[in-house]
Amino acid sequence: MISPRPDRHALNTRIPRFIQVHDDTNAGVRAELAAGLAGERACIAPKYFYDALGSRLFDAITELPEYYPTRTEASILATQADVIAEAVGRGRTLVDLGAGNCAKAGRLFASLQPRRYVAVDISVEFLRRALHCLQREHPAVEMVGVGLDFSRSLELPPEAGNGLRTLFYPGSSIGNFAPEDAEAFLRRARQGSPGANLLIGVDLVKAQPVLDAAYDDALGVTSAFNLNVLAHVNRLLGSDFELRAWRHVAFFDPGASRIEMHLEARQPLTVRWPGGERRFEAGERIHTENSCKYTVEGFDALLRRAGYTRTRCWTDPRQWFAVFVAW
Repeated sequence: MISPRPDRHALNTRIPRFIQVHDDTNAGVRAELAAGLAGERACIAPKYFYDALGSRLFDAITELPEYYPTRTEASILATQADVIAEAVGRGRTLVDLGAGNCAKAGRLFASLQPRRYVAVDISVEFLRRALHCLQREHPAVEMVGVGLDFSRSLELPPEAGNGLRTLFYPGSSIGNFAPEDAEAFLRRARQGSPGANLLIGVDLVKAQPVLDAAYDDALGVTSAFNLNVLAHVNRLLGSDFELRAWRHVAFFDPGASRIEMHLEARQPLTVRWPGGERRFEAGERIHTENSCKYTVEGFDALLRRAGYTRTRCWTDPRQWFAVFVAW
Protein backbone atom coordinates (compact mmCIF):
# COMPACT_ATOMS: atom_id res chain seq x y z
CA MET A 1 0.00 0.00 0.00
CA ILE A 2 1.37 3.43 -0.94
CA SER A 3 1.31 5.93 1.93
CA PRO A 4 -0.31 9.26 1.11
CA ARG A 5 2.03 12.19 0.67
CA PRO A 6 2.15 14.47 3.72
CA ASP A 7 0.04 17.60 3.54
CA ARG A 8 2.50 20.46 2.99
CA HIS A 9 0.19 22.92 4.72
CA ALA A 10 -0.14 20.63 7.74
CA LEU A 11 3.64 20.33 8.01
CA ASN A 12 4.13 24.07 7.77
CA THR A 13 1.59 24.72 10.54
CA ARG A 14 2.78 22.04 12.97
CA ILE A 15 3.52 23.50 16.40
CA PRO A 16 5.52 22.02 19.28
CA ARG A 17 3.80 20.59 22.33
CA PHE A 18 4.85 21.76 25.80
CA ILE A 19 4.58 19.79 29.03
CA GLN A 20 5.57 21.28 32.40
CA VAL A 21 6.44 18.44 34.78
CA HIS A 22 8.62 20.40 37.22
CA ASP A 23 6.83 22.91 39.49
CA ASP A 24 9.31 25.52 40.71
CA THR A 25 6.73 27.08 43.04
CA ASN A 26 6.17 24.06 45.24
CA ALA A 27 7.15 23.51 48.85
CA GLY A 28 9.84 21.01 47.91
CA VAL A 29 11.81 23.65 46.01
CA ARG A 30 11.56 26.09 48.91
CA ALA A 31 12.67 23.40 51.34
CA GLU A 32 15.65 22.50 49.15
CA LEU A 33 16.78 26.11 48.85
CA ALA A 34 16.33 26.81 52.58
CA ALA A 35 18.28 23.66 53.51
CA GLY A 36 21.11 24.65 51.19
CA LEU A 37 21.38 28.15 52.64
CA ALA A 38 21.21 26.90 56.22
CA GLY A 39 23.77 24.12 55.76
CA GLU A 40 27.23 24.06 57.30
CA ARG A 41 28.56 25.39 53.97
CA ALA A 42 25.83 27.44 52.31
CA CYS A 43 25.05 26.34 48.77
CA ILE A 44 22.59 26.83 45.92
CA ALA A 45 22.24 24.10 43.27
CA PRO A 46 23.36 25.27 39.79
CA LYS A 47 20.02 24.31 38.25
CA TYR A 48 18.66 27.52 39.80
CA PHE A 49 20.86 29.62 37.49
CA TYR A 50 18.38 29.04 34.69
CA ASP A 51 15.45 31.36 35.03
CA ALA A 52 14.64 33.32 31.87
CA LEU A 53 17.35 35.93 32.46
CA GLY A 54 19.90 33.36 33.58
CA SER A 55 19.34 31.36 30.41
CA ARG A 56 19.94 34.47 28.30
CA LEU A 57 23.06 35.35 30.26
CA PHE A 58 24.41 31.86 29.69
CA ASP A 59 23.80 32.27 25.97
CA ALA A 60 25.94 35.43 26.18
CA ILE A 61 28.67 33.53 28.05
CA THR A 62 28.95 31.05 25.19
CA GLU A 63 29.89 33.95 22.87
CA LEU A 64 32.77 35.20 25.06
CA PRO A 65 36.32 34.75 23.78
CA GLU A 66 37.38 33.20 27.10
CA TYR A 67 34.62 30.58 27.08
CA TYR A 68 35.96 27.87 24.79
CA PRO A 69 33.67 24.86 25.61
CA THR A 70 30.70 25.73 23.40
CA ARG A 71 32.59 26.52 20.20
CA THR A 72 35.10 23.69 20.73
CA GLU A 73 32.32 21.15 21.17
CA ALA A 74 30.50 22.58 18.15
CA SER A 75 33.64 22.18 16.02
CA ILE A 76 33.93 18.50 17.00
CA LEU A 77 30.27 17.83 16.26
CA ALA A 78 30.51 19.59 12.89
CA THR A 79 33.77 17.93 11.83
CA GLN A 80 32.66 14.46 12.89
CA ALA A 81 28.95 14.81 12.01
CA ASP A 82 28.69 11.91 9.59
CA VAL A 83 30.79 9.55 11.69
CA ILE A 84 28.78 10.37 14.81
CA ALA A 85 25.51 9.87 12.91
CA GLU A 86 26.68 6.44 11.77
CA ALA A 87 27.56 5.59 15.37
CA VAL A 88 24.30 6.69 17.03
CA GLY A 89 21.94 5.97 14.13
CA ARG A 90 19.64 8.21 12.12
CA GLY A 91 15.88 8.65 12.43
CA ARG A 92 15.67 8.20 16.20
CA THR A 93 14.06 10.36 18.88
CA LEU A 94 16.61 12.96 19.95
CA VAL A 95 16.23 13.78 23.66
CA ASP A 96 18.08 17.01 24.45
CA LEU A 97 18.89 17.23 28.18
CA GLY A 98 19.28 20.85 29.27
CA ALA A 99 18.17 22.08 25.85
CA GLY A 100 18.39 25.83 26.57
CA ASN A 101 18.03 27.64 23.25
CA CYS A 102 18.03 24.31 21.31
CA ALA A 103 20.85 25.57 19.05
CA LYS A 104 23.26 22.70 19.71
CA ALA A 105 20.68 20.06 18.89
CA GLY A 106 19.44 22.03 15.90
CA ARG A 107 22.86 21.83 14.29
CA LEU A 108 22.64 18.01 14.46
CA PHE A 109 19.37 17.69 12.55
CA ALA A 110 20.99 17.51 9.12
CA SER A 111 23.17 14.55 10.11
CA LEU A 112 20.98 12.71 12.67
CA GLN A 113 17.66 13.29 10.85
CA PRO A 114 15.60 12.79 14.02
CA ARG A 115 11.97 11.76 13.65
CA ARG A 116 11.13 13.42 16.98
CA TYR A 117 12.92 16.05 19.06
CA VAL A 118 12.30 16.23 22.82
CA ALA A 119 13.78 19.37 24.41
CA VAL A 120 14.14 18.94 28.19
CA ASP A 121 14.90 21.82 30.55
CA ILE A 122 13.92 22.80 34.08
CA SER A 123 11.31 25.19 32.69
CA VAL A 124 9.59 25.21 29.32
CA GLU A 125 9.20 29.00 29.35
CA PHE A 126 12.65 29.75 27.92
CA LEU A 127 12.20 26.89 25.45
CA ARG A 128 9.05 28.24 23.85
CA ARG A 129 10.47 30.77 21.41
CA ALA A 130 13.50 28.62 20.54
CA LEU A 131 11.39 25.53 19.90
CA HIS A 132 8.87 27.41 17.77
CA CYS A 133 11.74 28.79 15.64
CA LEU A 134 13.28 25.34 15.28
CA GLN A 135 9.90 23.87 14.34
CA ARG A 136 9.56 26.37 11.48
CA GLU A 137 12.98 25.31 10.19
CA HIS A 138 12.10 21.59 10.44
CA PRO A 139 8.33 21.28 9.98
CA ALA A 140 8.42 17.53 9.40
CA VAL A 141 9.97 16.79 12.82
CA GLU A 142 7.63 16.30 15.75
CA MET A 143 8.82 18.49 18.65
CA VAL A 144 8.01 18.39 22.35
CA GLY A 145 9.23 20.74 25.09
CA VAL A 146 9.37 19.19 28.57
CA GLY A 147 9.85 21.19 31.77
CA LEU A 148 11.60 18.65 33.99
CA ASP A 149 14.24 18.73 36.71
CA PHE A 150 16.19 15.86 35.18
CA SER A 151 18.82 16.02 37.93
CA ARG A 152 16.13 14.37 40.08
CA SER A 153 14.25 12.23 37.57
CA LEU A 154 14.73 11.15 33.98
CA GLU A 155 11.21 9.79 33.61
CA LEU A 156 9.83 11.46 30.50
CA PRO A 157 6.07 11.99 30.02
CA PRO A 158 4.16 9.84 27.51
CA GLU A 159 4.14 12.76 25.06
CA ALA A 160 7.87 12.18 24.55
CA GLY A 161 6.95 9.03 22.64
CA ASN A 162 8.42 5.57 22.49
CA GLY A 163 10.95 3.99 20.17
CA LEU A 164 14.69 4.27 19.87
CA ARG A 165 16.26 7.29 21.54
CA THR A 166 19.53 9.16 21.48
CA LEU A 167 20.14 11.06 24.71
CA PHE A 168 22.07 14.26 23.96
CA TYR A 169 23.81 15.91 26.94
CA PRO A 170 26.14 18.59 25.56
CA GLY A 171 28.21 21.40 27.01
CA SER A 172 29.99 19.36 29.65
CA SER A 173 27.02 19.88 31.96
CA ILE A 174 27.87 16.44 33.37
CA GLY A 175 30.74 18.28 35.10
CA ASN A 176 28.23 19.96 37.44
CA PHE A 177 27.88 16.61 39.19
CA ALA A 178 30.55 15.23 41.52
CA PRO A 179 32.04 12.11 39.87
CA GLU A 180 30.04 9.69 42.03
CA ASP A 181 26.84 11.63 41.32
CA ALA A 182 27.69 11.76 37.61
CA GLU A 183 28.00 7.98 37.60
CA ALA A 184 24.61 7.62 39.30
CA PHE A 185 23.02 10.09 36.85
CA LEU A 186 24.40 8.24 33.82
CA ARG A 187 23.23 4.93 35.25
CA ARG A 188 19.70 6.36 35.64
CA ALA A 189 19.86 7.68 32.08
CA ARG A 190 20.80 4.25 30.76
CA GLN A 191 18.18 2.41 32.79
CA GLY A 192 15.43 4.96 32.11
CA SER A 193 15.68 4.65 28.32
CA PRO A 194 16.42 0.99 27.48
CA GLY A 195 18.13 0.68 24.13
CA ALA A 196 19.04 4.36 24.02
CA ASN A 197 22.53 5.52 23.24
CA LEU A 198 24.24 8.56 24.73
CA LEU A 199 25.91 11.48 22.95
CA ILE A 200 27.68 13.59 25.57
CA GLY A 201 30.18 16.46 25.70
CA VAL A 202 32.96 16.49 28.30
CA ASP A 203 35.40 19.25 29.20
CA LEU A 204 38.98 18.04 29.60
CA VAL A 205 41.76 19.03 31.99
CA LYS A 206 43.96 21.82 30.62
CA ALA A 207 46.18 24.70 31.72
CA GLN A 208 44.78 26.44 34.80
CA PRO A 209 44.88 30.01 33.37
CA VAL A 210 42.63 28.90 30.50
CA LEU A 211 40.14 27.38 32.93
CA ASP A 212 40.17 30.32 35.33
CA ALA A 213 39.53 32.84 32.54
CA ALA A 214 36.65 30.81 31.13
CA TYR A 215 34.73 31.20 34.40
CA ASP A 216 35.75 34.76 35.27
CA ASP A 217 35.63 36.74 32.02
CA ALA A 218 36.86 40.28 31.55
CA LEU A 219 33.40 41.68 30.71
CA GLY A 220 31.83 40.29 33.87
CA VAL A 221 29.08 38.32 32.12
CA THR A 222 29.78 35.21 34.22
CA SER A 223 29.65 37.39 37.33
CA ALA A 224 26.19 38.65 36.31
CA PHE A 225 25.09 35.08 35.60
CA ASN A 226 26.24 33.94 39.05
CA LEU A 227 24.68 36.90 40.88
CA ASN A 228 21.37 36.47 39.06
CA VAL A 229 20.83 33.20 40.92
CA LEU A 230 20.18 35.28 44.04
CA ALA A 231 17.38 37.16 42.29
CA HIS A 232 15.88 33.83 41.24
CA VAL A 233 16.15 32.48 44.80
CA ASN A 234 14.44 35.63 46.11
CA ARG A 235 11.45 34.88 43.87
CA LEU A 236 11.31 31.17 44.67
CA LEU A 237 12.04 31.30 48.40
CA GLY A 238 10.89 34.78 49.36
CA SER A 239 14.39 35.67 50.60
CA ASP A 240 15.86 39.17 50.70
CA PHE A 241 19.27 38.84 49.06
CA GLU A 242 20.71 42.21 48.03
CA LEU A 243 22.78 41.47 44.92
CA ARG A 244 25.14 44.41 45.40
CA ALA A 245 26.28 42.93 48.71
CA TRP A 246 27.85 39.91 46.96
CA ARG A 247 30.66 39.30 44.51
CA HIS A 248 31.46 36.51 42.06
CA VAL A 249 34.38 34.18 42.85
CA ALA A 250 35.60 31.40 40.54
CA PHE A 251 38.79 29.29 40.54
CA PHE A 252 40.20 25.92 39.51
CA ASP A 253 40.92 23.39 42.27
CA PRO A 254 43.63 21.07 40.86
CA GLY A 255 43.20 18.52 43.65
CA ALA A 256 39.53 18.01 42.89
CA SER A 257 40.02 18.67 39.13
CA ARG A 258 37.14 21.13 39.10
CA ILE A 259 36.20 24.75 38.72
CA GLU A 260 34.32 26.10 41.74
CA MET A 261 31.99 29.10 41.61
CA HIS A 262 30.92 30.95 44.73
CA LEU A 263 29.22 34.14 45.80
CA GLU A 264 31.14 35.97 48.52
CA ALA A 265 29.64 38.43 51.00
CA ARG A 266 31.26 41.88 50.66
CA GLN A 267 30.28 42.82 54.24
CA PRO A 268 28.61 41.28 57.30
CA LEU A 269 24.92 40.76 56.57
CA THR A 270 21.85 38.69 57.40
CA VAL A 271 19.67 37.03 54.77
CA ARG A 272 16.09 36.25 55.78
CA TRP A 273 13.39 34.07 54.24
CA PRO A 274 10.03 32.78 55.53
CA GLY A 275 10.81 30.53 58.46
CA GLY A 276 14.57 31.11 58.52
CA GLU A 277 17.58 33.36 58.28
CA ARG A 278 21.37 33.18 58.14
CA ARG A 279 24.12 35.51 59.22
CA PHE A 280 27.04 35.81 56.79
CA GLU A 281 30.35 37.37 57.77
CA ALA A 282 32.40 39.39 55.29
CA GLY A 283 34.21 36.95 53.00
CA GLU A 284 31.84 34.05 53.74
CA ARG A 285 30.70 32.23 50.60
CA ILE A 286 27.75 30.47 49.05
CA HIS A 287 28.82 27.62 46.77
CA THR A 288 26.87 27.80 43.51
CA GLU A 289 28.60 25.46 41.04
CA ASN A 290 31.24 22.83 40.42
CA SER A 291 32.47 22.06 36.93
CA CYS A 292 34.55 18.88 36.98
CA LYS A 293 37.21 18.37 34.31
CA TYR A 294 38.16 14.90 33.09
CA THR A 295 40.77 13.06 31.12
CA VAL A 296 39.54 10.97 28.19
CA GLU A 297 40.54 7.80 30.02
CA GLY A 298 38.90 8.91 33.24
CA PHE A 299 35.55 9.70 31.66
CA ASP A 300 35.57 6.50 29.63
CA ALA A 301 36.03 4.59 32.88
CA LEU A 302 33.14 6.51 34.46
CA LEU A 303 30.84 5.56 31.55
CA ARG A 304 31.73 1.92 31.96
CA ARG A 305 31.09 2.04 35.72
CA ALA A 306 27.66 3.46 34.88
CA GLY A 307 26.90 0.35 32.80
CA TYR A 308 27.84 1.38 29.26
CA THR A 309 29.84 -1.35 27.56
CA ARG A 310 30.92 0.36 24.31
CA THR A 311 32.23 3.87 23.78
CA ARG A 312 33.73 6.05 21.06
CA CYS A 313 35.39 9.41 21.53
CA TRP A 314 36.44 12.40 19.42
CA THR A 315 38.48 15.42 20.54
CA ASP A 316 39.60 18.72 19.05
CA PRO A 317 43.25 19.15 17.93
CA ARG A 318 44.24 20.78 21.25
CA GLN A 319 42.43 18.05 23.22
CA TRP A 320 40.52 20.65 25.21
CA PHE A 321 37.14 18.96 24.85
CA ALA A 322 35.76 15.49 24.08
CA VAL A 323 32.54 14.14 22.60
CA PHE A 324 31.62 10.59 23.56
CA VAL A 325 29.08 8.15 22.20
CA ALA A 326 28.19 5.33 24.58
CA TRP A 327 25.95 2.28 24.31
